[in-house]
Order: sequence, then C-alpha cells, then structure tokens
Amino acid sequence: MDEKKNQSSRRDFMKKTAVLTAAGMVAPALMNTSSALATPRMTYDDISLAQWALVDEIRAGKWKNLDFPRIARKDFGINGIEFVNTLFEVPTVEYLNQLKKNADDQGVKMVLIMVDAEGDGCEPTRELRNQFVINHKKWIDIANYLGCCAIRTNCRGPKDVDKTQALEWATESYNLLLEYAMPAKISVCIENHGGVSNDADWMVALMKAVNNLYFGTYPDWRRPSDDFDNYAYLEKTLPWAVGMSYRNQPTEALSAKMINLCRNSGYKGWYGIESSGREAIVEGKRILQKYLLNK
Repeated sequence: MDEKKNQSSRRDFMKKTAVLTAAGMVAPALMNTSSALATPRMTYDDISLAQWALVDEIRAGKWKNLDFPRIARKDFGINGIEFVNTLFEVPTVEYLNQLKKNADDQGVKMVLIMVDAEGDGCEPTRELRNQFVINHKKWIDIANYLGCCAIRTNCRGPKDVDKTQALEWATESYNLLLEYAMPAKISVCIENHGGVSNDADWMVALMKAVNNLYFGTYPDWRRPSDDFDNYAYLEKTLPWAVGMSYRNQPTEALSAKMINLCRNSGYKGWYGIESSGREAIVEGKRILQKYLLNK
C-alpha cells in the first residue's frame, strides 16, 4: 500500500472510530488495531481563538486568563478557546471552577492547553524524559477538568541531534505520557516549534512509531520561508492532525489553498487562529468563514 493510501486509510479509520466512540459502540475489531480507543474526533469544522494571538494584551495587563472566554465571544464572536499554560495565574480548583463558569456563561468551548516551559518531548537523558512526563501530567489533569480535548507539547531535541536517536527518545517520552493521558481521554499533540519537529518526515516517523490515536500533530501554519515549506509540512502531517494552529498567509490565495488541503484530506476539527493582534484575528476569521464554513 503506498503512502497516500496509508494516510487515507488512517483518516477513514479515525472517522469510523469517532462515530462509534461518540455512540459508545467501538467494535472489538477496531479496538485491537491500536493501544488505545480512538479519541472522540469532531465531525465538523469550527473556529477557535489561540490565546497567544493576544499575548501582548495579556502581558500589558489589559485582561487576564479568566477573561479569555468573554474576550473570544464578545470581541470576536468565536466560540472556542485555546489556552497557554504560562498565562494561568494560579490554577487552584477555585480558579479552575471560575474559569469553567466564565466559559459556560459565554457558551465557549475550552479546546486545548498549549504547554510551554515544562520540558521537551525529545530530551537526551532518561531523567529528563521522566521529568517531561511528570511536568505535563498536571496539565493533562487540568485539561481534563476543564473539558478540553488535548494538550499541545514541544519536541525540538538537542541542537544537531542525530534524528534516529531523537526518534528513540521521543517515542519513549510520548509512550510514557500517553499512558497517563489515555485514561483522561486527553490527546497529546506536537506543534512544529523548531528542531526535529520542523522535519515533516521525522514527525511522520514518530507518529508511526508511537501509533496511538490519542497522539497527533498540531501543524503551525507559519509563513513560508527559504528553509520551511509550510504547505508541504501540512500535507505530510495532516493524517495525524489533532488541530490546526492557523495563521494568515502572505496572500489570501495561499490561505485558501491550505484550507482546501485540509478539507480535501478529510480533516474535521478546530482551526485555532494564532495570527497576532486583533486585526489579524478578524481577518483570519473572515478567511476561514469564507473558505471553510461557507462551503
């Protein structure tokens, strides 16, 4: 079976298991193909707002994490939000309960938590790999408590790391983390934030090595550059996509091309707008509604 057929088969399998899981009817034959049941995958597309798009406002003290549901709904008319862990002030249970209430009051879905400053998914020592897992467990717990679907991790690896060795380290780290994430029904995904995660072929190899439907990619729609073809990266990693870190491209035509690639691949889910600033967010929402939701 060639690579395109493999990718198509995986996407078809995920669609089938999404429907069955939602109905509580996953057949034993499907269960045996993976080490975990498929996470409930979305069967429709929607737009969310990534908190990082407004990080300058938060750092300037204009509003706090607890205000995020209101900002998304009232200022942008967006009904999904994606947090950044470093912007939580004090995630005590009372704080989390207030955040849940604020989201419920605004009718906003809390989608995922982007986890930074808690270690890397490709650490060079067993001690650091274990610490990566320990550090991320609390964010899996918080994501579960808030009703999120996933956490986003970073996986860069040491500078100039041998990619075969990096694959072994990352496979170990994510298998350990998924043992904790699966009972909580929280997906774990990787955003291409440099290092080995910028290599689409390496990421595909990692997805295949871990082979767990709670594990996936979170493609960052960075602007294309001489050393990064974001369209090709998206195309290769789409079959494992848990979500999309959407950014406006240099032209509307390129944004539309990437949106259509996702649609034609069978991807269904959230497009988290991470374009920086209010004007860029409004423009991103316009483009997504034009080429995604109005089809």
